[in-house]
Amino acid sequence: MRRAALALAGTALGAMFAPVSPAIAQQEAPVPQVSDADRALITLYEEYWRWQVEQSGAIEKPDGSLEAGPTIASTAPQAEMRRAADAERFRDRLDAIDTAALSSDERVNAAVLRSVLTERIEDARFREWEMPFDSDSNFWSYRDARTPFQTVEEYENYIARMRALPAHFDEHIANSRAGLARGFSVPRVTLAGRDASLAAYVVDDPEESPFWAAFEAMPSRIPPAEQKRLKREGKAAIEQAITPAYAKLLTFVRDEYLPNTRETLAAYDFPNGREYYAQQIRQYTTLDLSADGIHAIGLAEVARIEEAMRAIMAEVGFSGSIAEFNEKLRTDPQFIADTPDELMGVSSYVAKRVDGQLADYFGFLPRRRYTIRPVPDAIAPFYTAGRGGLDSCMMNTHDLPSRPLYNIPALTLHECAPGHSFQAAFQREQSEVPRFRRNIYFSGMGEGWGLYTEFLGEEMGIYRTPYERFGRLSYEMWRAARLVIDTGIHSKGWSREQAIDYLASRTALSRHEVGTEVDRYISWPGQALAYKLGEMQIRRLRTEAEEQLGDRFDIRKFHDVVLSLGSVPLPMLETRIREFIADGGQGLPGVAYD
Repeated sequence: MRRAALALAGTALGAMFAPVSPAIAQQEAPVPQVSDADRALITLYEEYWRWQVEQSGAIEKPDGSLEAGPTIASTAPQAEMRRAADAERFRDRLDAIDTAALSSDERVNAAVLRSVLTERIEDARFREWEMPFDSDSNFWSYRDARTPFQTVEEYENYIARMRALPAHFDEHIANSRAGLARGFSVPRVTLAGRDASLAAYVVDDPEESPFWAAFEAMPSRIPPAEQKRLKREGKAAIEQAITPAYAKLLTFVRDEYLPNTRETLAAYDFPNGREYYAQQIRQYTTLDLSADGIHAIGLAEVARIEEAMRAIMAEVGFSGSIAEFNEKLRTDPQFIADTPDELMGVSSYVAKRVDGQLADYFGFLPRRRYTIRPVPDAIAPFYTAGRGGLDSCMMNTHDLPSRPLYNIPALTLHECAPGHSFQAAFQREQSEVPRFRRNIYFSGMGEGWGLYTEFLGEEMGIYRTPYERFGRLSYEMWRAARLVIDTGIHSKGWSREQAIDYLASRTALSRHEVGTEVDRYISWPGQALAYKLGEMQIRRLRTEAEEQLGDRFDIRKFHDVVLSLGSVPLPMLETRIREFIADGGQGLPGVAYD
């Protein structure tokens, strides 16, 4: 399934392996003495990095960035077990280093390294590769390049990867069969219609394949004769490898996988299900919490947010229940975009208004720019409302009545700026972290920040109407309800209908979105817990810093320190903010805070 930290053979390679820009100019400081413990750790994680690159099949460029190479990493059980054994050896060596003797920066690096190694070891213990897709994510999308490559070598590597894809799919098919045989599969009810994302690649004409897009407008720097050759080879690879591979996978999914998937829902129903769900909680939240404890936290947050919702309902003169108000919003045509461009325009305008506020909330402003794209048609019907990354954030324009405009400001803040796109650019340009940490993503930290920025939009003045403020609360309720629903399904025997009713009655999400979200929670245990728990941690630490620092607290410095830490387990964020408080609320070196 998906990795919480780093996927060696990730599909969105362009986003994952983007170049790391140099940090802004900083004042020269004396070179610190490196202790024996620091030196041992640096040696270890540099070796680990080289191992990662080798295992992924990626190519490391001179600037330190990675790009996809000509091969695809094997997902065969033998390869996965070998990687897990290597990870255990790395962790044994880490255990031998005296953590107390490490410098503060290296203690962070050690904690991150331990987390990613443990994740790989634990995933192997439960043979996660035997369930390689779910209702939300899969291994076959994003393989096609959406934009042209720039060099002949990149095209040749792309064609080589296309040729390698049938064997890669065969490995996933074999793994999926093994999962079916032991009852480790995606629940059947969550996969309805998901095969449509495969059907888009089964075409008669190779020029109709999504894989052909990279060949349509090749850069003029590539000589015409080379363009002709690459197009000929690309078309042959689509005809001989891509289309047959997708057709074979589609047949497997429709005729073999779907009819034999399990009809139960709970992670507890898996082999060793209780242990598996506890491991998923640790992996995605990076916290030591029980399912019962999280369920209780969720119920308390739901009650708190309901009070804030009722205040807005009173403001607009609505006297019914929250569920009735949500239904009114869902069916009110004033909140529905007439065209996809209208929805994209609302999101774009929100993003530009955010631009005007960023300097008041951040001292360091990254140079990197992002774009806003629609979710691709092949996956849009069952995709989330949006998703953000370094190069772009995506807005889902499928089924416009299910994408009410009052939710778009909160969604844009979360996915674009100052959420994920801004977050990724900030960390690439400001964080001076070891190479092994550049593509790591911990959901608790990352998604916690995304949800925190929705709250920050209140302070930034982004929400201009009571309905947009209610949309923000509805999105917060959505994440709080996840704590109740995820644990309810996977540890308390909740039905799908019970989960749908709980989410629909407490949020203004459309019925379509409620259904796709619940299916996501069913098929991806634990992931949905990261958002609210991470956001609560950030807000709690901010309140603590404000109270202890008083007039010395500067919101720009706090935000800069949080983001410059990079993606780390949440306990490491807490340690860093304790240090921030202890040093009087200092910001980042080299950044001017006027």
